Amino acid sequence: MTQQLPQTPSTEPELAGVRNFRDVGGLPTSDGRRVRYGRLYRSGHLAGATPADAAFLGSLGLHTVFDFRNAADHKLDGLDIELPGVRNVNIPLNDPAEGAEFWQMVRDGDIDELRGLLGDGKAAARLTASYRRIILDRTAEHSRVLHALAEDSVPALMHCAAGKDRAGLSIAVSLLAVGVEREAIEADYLKSNDAHRRYRVRRSDTSAAGTSPEVMELLSPLFGAHREYLDAAFATIDETWGGTDRYLSEGLKISPETRERLRERFLDEA
Repeated sequence: MTQQLPQTPSTEPELAGVRNFRDVGGLPTSDGRRVRYGRLYRSGHLAGATPADAAFLGSLGLHTVFDFRNAADHKLDGLDIELPGVRNVNIPLNDPAEGAEFWQMVRDGDIDELRGLLGDGKAAARLTASYRRIILDRTAEHSRVLHALAEDSVPALMHCAAGKDRAGLSIAVSLLAVGVEREAIEADYLKSNDAHRRYRVRRSDTSAAGTSPEVMELLSPLFGAHREYLDAAFATIDETWGGTDRYLSEGLKISPETRERLRERFLDEA
């Protein structure tokens, strides 16, 4: 008999120093199964974890924490805390120099500079292009993650800085590999917009002018999870490989045997 999983985890803590944490368990697959709870987690970076946060994370039985940040991110936010017995794997999904000047302007620019940089759809276009580029250019990295999950890295936690873009794509790829429906992946992705999950925007100018409603509106496309970003990633998969199966087999070099091992690790009993 098929094991029936609860639709929501028993508790979802709001961690004090870690944003956007959640278990992706419960998501449905195309063959009627569900992702098991306690197998795959996602969050923002762990550099600011409090002792209580660390104690909770340490209680999850994690095998591996995947950190998709680059050196510039580490310099800005710091390295992850060390969790006893947990392997930390850093796999940068963008170049440290990529956009460094851009992100400095986001933090330090005045309203006129931000209008020129982000207004008229430029911010959303930048994020859309980034999602497409990661799908196309980071196949080796995503292949490494999936092979690690199939071999020995579960339970796993995946994160970047805010836990929505680089981690969001890596979670999406992992869920595609075990047959989770795209609509369910998208619904989980959009949870990053919940008020208690959103990344805290850092601005050098913390005055009323530096954090005005117009500034926040200009920055919103960068720090929110928007359906069109993930749709662009899925469209890139379809346009380049003709669909998920060929993306996994040809793009990521994931064999049928590896996909089956992933399903065994992540899904409830058939």
